Amino acid sequence: MKRIHLTYLFALAIIISCQGQPKMSNNQKTSTVLNQNKMNHNIKYKKLEINGINIAYRESGNSTNPTIVLLHGFPSSSHQYRKVLHQLSDEFHLIAPDYPGFGNSDFPSAEDYEYTFDNIATTIHTFLELKEIKTYALMIQDYGAPIGFRIATANPERVTAIINQNGNAYEEGLGDAWKNVRELWANRNKNTEKALLPAFSLEGLEWQYTHGTRNPENVNPDNWHLDYLRLSRPNAHAINIDLFYDYQNNLKLYPKWQQYLRDNQPPLLIVWGKNDAFFPESGAEAFKKDVNTIDYHIFNTGHFALEEDGDEIIDKIRTFMKNTLK
Repeated sequence: MKRIHLTYLFALAIIISCQGQPKMSNNQKTSTVLNQNKMNHNIKYKKLEINGINIAYRESGNSTNPTIVLLHGFPSSSHQYRKVLHQLSDEFHLIAPDYPGFGNSDFPSAEDYEYTFDNIATTIHTFLELKEIKTYALMIQDYGAPIGFRIATANPERVTAIINQNGNAYEEGLGDAWKNVRELWANRNKNTEKALLPAFSLEGLEWQYTHGTRNPENVNPDNWHLDYLRLSRPNAHAINIDLFYDYQNNLKLYPKWQQYLRDNQPPLLIVWGKNDAFFPESGAEAFKKDVNTIDYHIFNTGHFALEEDGDEIIDKIRTFMKNTLK
């Protein structure tokens, strides 16, 4: 009898306790579920060896969900996608590699690794193969565009969609900030190389993140401080100037990438910072020549649009991906 009595009292206490709690609205319940999902899909920081080089990458979400491969730009790393990795992990599988010499990946010497866009794209393609990621959407930004388009043109059947945040594929999309790099292309010498060194200074890196923003205070200064630390390593300037010089070979491939767009008509989301000195809005407009249907959004911000308009851009990505998967 005592045991029955105690059990009854315990059950009664639970009922009273529950009655004392306010009922959750449907929105609150949805928010709770989403928060629980996000907690279940925390970002993991991993490495994968490819031909003797450790490629660092960030991964979040359930691998059975549709995959989005996040390809970063210069001078950043997978760090630039931290908001995307957090906020979309409830519905998507997200993976963001650091290129060799960038982020937390190994930094092999130029004698041990050829720093060209062709070679980096080969490395990232091998990375996806080893991860056994067979179909994926590509999110491209800056350097992520020439790397992503190389992967897409070689494997069009694998690319489910393209999310483009200031990733260029047209000559009219190259802005005034390319002046010194164009001079390097025309005549590589000590003077044209020296003219590029301010891009690696702390002030130059800060400018790349804050130029064109509505308010520089919206941008986390950890971005350029992390980049400055990595670009202060021995030989980092020389290797990145090699990549600046190799960028001219991307222009030669623009017709091939544009043909890929015309032939395959991949679902395309444009989320573009219009005040980008490197890739102005004309680069976004140019995609309309080759892709029939574009989910097109222009933001009043700079090169790294996710810094100032991340929440809105991520909402656009979520809606776009859901519509693409219908």
